[in-house]
Amino acid sequence: MSDQPFPPTDPSAFLALCAGEWMSLRSSFELSSGGDDAWHSSERGELVVGFEATADHGPGQLQVSAPDGAATALAFAEDGGLSIDGSTAGQWRFWPDGSMELNLSRSDGSVVQERIWFTRANLRLRSTTAVDSQGVPLQGSFCTDIRRVSKPAA
Repeated sequence: MSDQPFPPTDPSAFLALCAGEWMSLRSSFELSSGGDDAWHSSERGELVVGFEATADHGPGQLQVSAPDGAATALAFAEDGGLSIDGSTAGQWRFWPDGSMELNLSRSDGSVVQERIWFTRANLRLRSTTAVDSQGVPLQGSFCTDIRRVSKPAA
């Protein structure tokens, strides 16, 4: 966990607070499912997030790794640009309430917006919405991330 003040007061402090091992519970909603039973799902997951400060290029970079070894690098540029694995993906914004918003544009014209905030240093909340090119909602999800502060019993 970071030694930064809580709640985070700037983008770099926010990204540093993201570093750690996280247990997640995500509830997802398919708004365009047509009323079938597959409109909702929940899943448990684990994430490891690393932080690298890049003061001369922006507030920093996050390396997000899943247990299966898949990893994603998110680079936050000083001008609000966001790159994922080296490709321009969208924009980020740090809000005065200490939360961060990510806006990702997809090739089909849809936009994914994720808002991330901390209620405690070890409790992070994320909400995500996806809308099509006309602004019609497609998906939504809510995720609760709890920082792992000790190793699980073997």
